[in-house]
Parts: sequence; C-alpha cells; structure tokens
Amino acid sequence: RLDRSQLIGQTLAARDIRHVLSHQNFLWLWVGSLGSSFAMNMQIIARGWLVYEITESPMDLAWVTMSFMLPTVLFSLYGGVLADRLPKKKIIIWAQALNCAATAVMTVIILEGRVTFWDFIGFGFFNGMILALSMPARQAFVPELIPDHLLFAAMGLNTTGWNLARIVGPALAGLLIAVLAGGDNTSAFGVGMVYVMIAALYGLSALTMLLITQNGRVKQDTQQNAWHDVREGLNYVAKHPPVLGLIVLSIIPFLFGMPLNTLLPAFNEQVMGGGPDNLGFLVSAMGLGAIVGSLMMATMGGLLSKGLWLIGSCLVWGALTAAFGLSEAHGLIFVLIAAIGWVSSWNMSLNRGMLQMQVDNQMRGRIMSIDMMSHGLMPIGVFPISLVAEYYGVGNALVVSGLALVVLTVLSVILIPSVRTTDRAVV
Repeated sequence: RLDRSQLIGQTLAARDIRHVLSHQNFLWLWVGSLGSSFAMNMQIIARGWLVYEITESPMDLAWVTMSFMLPTVLFSLYGGVLADRLPKKKIIIWAQALNCAATAVMTVIILEGRVTFWDFIGFGFFNGMILALSMPARQAFVPELIPDHLLFAAMGLNTTGWNLARIVGPALAGLLIAVLAGGDNTSAFGVGMVYVMIAALYGLSALTMLLITQNGRVKQDTQQNAWHDVREGLNYVAKHPPVLGLIVLSIIPFLFGMPLNTLLPAFNEQVMGGGPDNLGFLVSAMGLGAIVGSLMMATMGGLLSKGLWLIGSCLVWGALTAAFGLSEAHGLIFVLIAAIGWVSSWNMSLNRGMLQMQVDNQMRGRIMSIDMMSHGLMPIGVFPISLVAEYYGVGNALVVSGLALVVLTVLSVILIPSVRTTDRAVV
C-alpha cells in the first residue's frame, strides 16, 4: 500500500506532466521531435542492416557511426552560436527540411541499386552536420516554452518521445525490411522503402514546427564574431564546476556505454543468428526499457542528491553492458538490453535536466552545443571497442566496454573535483 506522501508525490508528478503538455508550443515542439526521432531510429536499423550486409565488418559499422558523429565535434559549437543568435524555430524548420531532401536523394540511390558503403559515409556526414547545427536550438528552445518548475517534467517527456520512437521505429523498420525483401537479405528494396518513410517523417516534422507561435529568444549583442561567442561559452564551462562535472559525466557514458548501439547488428548476427526483424526487436526492447526510465525522470523533479544518483546510474549502466556481452541465452539478452535502455535513459534525462537548471538563459544554446560536441567524441570509444569485436568477438568487446565505463566513472569521481560538485547551484 502507498502512504499519503507517496500518493501526493504521484499526484503532483502526473499534474506536472499534464501541465507541460497543456503548453501548446511545447506540445508542437514535442510532436515534431517525435517525428524526427522516428526517422532517426528507423534509419539506424535500415543503415546498420544494409551496411553490415554489404561489408560484414564491425569496423565498417564503426566508420559509418563516425561519419555521423564527426560533424558533432566540428559544428556543434557553431550550432550553439546559431541557437543564441537566430530564431530557434527557423533553425529547426530548415534543418528538418534539409534532412527530408537529403533522405529523398538517398532513397533514389538505394532503390536504383547503386548504393555503396561510401554513400552511407557521405549521407551520415551530412545528417550529422545538420543535427549538430540544429540540436542546440531544439534543446535550448524547451525552457523558453514552459515555466522553470516544469523543466524536469519537460525533459523527461522529451526523452520519453525519443524512447517511444526507439520502441516502435526499429521494430517497424526491421519488419518492413524482412517482409519486403522476401527472404533476400542483400536486397536493397526493403531498405529503400524504409527510407521513403524516413523522408516523409522529416517533412512532417518541419511542417509541425510551423504551428509554434514563438520564434525563440535571440542574443541582443551580436556585434562580436562567432568565435567570441564560442570562447565565451567555453570560459563559462571552465568557471562553473557543476556544469563541467555534468559534461564529464555525459562524455564517459557516450564513450563506453554507446558502443553497444553501434555493434548491435554484429551482435544480432554473430551471437543470436538473427535477421533484420530480430535486430528491430532488440532495439525496441532497449527502447521499451528506456521509455520507463524517461517517464520515471519526468516524475522525479524533486529527487534529492541527484549527483549521487547520476554517478550510480553510470556504474549500473557499465555493469549491465558487461553482463550483456557475456550473455548467450536469448531471453536473458532481451531482459538485459531492456535494463540497459532503462538505466541509460534515466541517466541521460537526469544529466540533461540538471544541466538545463544550472545554465544561465543567455548561455543555454552554447552550453547545450558544448555538451553535444562532447558526445561527438563517441568514436574514441567506438573504434577500440570495434577493434576488439573484429579480432575477439563482439561479446568480449561489450564486456570490455562495460568495464571501461565503470572504471572511468570511478576514476572521474576520484580525480576530477568538478564531478563531485554537480549538485551545487551555479553562482
């Protein structure tokens, strides 16, 4: 039975979620984000499946991932400057429209049977560049559309939408490929039809953004050049230890928690002997766990000692990844990947919400871009883990990845003072 305080807490949490969704501008932003999230998650399955069928190499999966992540390092800081200087609504609309056009071109190449590994590299780089230039605006837009006290609920709902797409999108993509390919695993037709749906989703996402009535705040002083704004953002992080600590605790999981996502097509084939439908179900199981984690975060804005919970969730994430790499029983594999989805989503939602609360309004776009740029460092972890997978098997590689996440998290707490300050208010 629930005591009175628990009932009150659940009632307030549910009320916060309803209040967030009652803000029409945020609702339309959330719906548009949901469409683009479906597109991205369907693309992960379609791209990963066809690339692995073409090359049969875990390292080539890593190269495709790098082509998508490298622009995050190169362009995210400029995306933060754009988010603070230009209307955020227009940035997002243009980004989704360009993604729609590029996906349409890629669809034609795939359906004509002319697609190569290098097409995925080029398309990945373009997608990554557009994401890097627009995502800071999308993230910084959220606090401008809702009151501060609803921010954690809004961040949780944003992550919930992303994870809903992780549940339905991959399963739908995998099933479409399996059905339309008619048993021919090397057929590009099924992948091409998935890309048709992806282009449509990007187009619908751009149209949805037109319904938002606010353009977003812009930086009034734009006399300085872009590099001045970039340096100002970097100096802000350096002078505010809680912000730096949160970014560090975001980088480490991206380095050694995310290689699982890249290597999942190889794990699906090497360990489970599965086809594209099974790969879709694996990603959907991860998404099912993730949506539970993000909904939990949406109802836990009053959680105490958030910094300790953040560190603990990093450790659990690493332990679960190592256990996943050791598993061979199909039932256990699905349970573990759902658990990884749950803890990783909860961890990322908590980190992003804490970061939004720590940052001054006029710096939010640039700080979100610095956080995003740090995520572009993911290939630094993906490549050595993929090399282990190439020579010693994907299961062993994931064990190494999980243990590295645990060890680096512990070392960061011991050696980096700012990691121990994430609960402090910025002054």
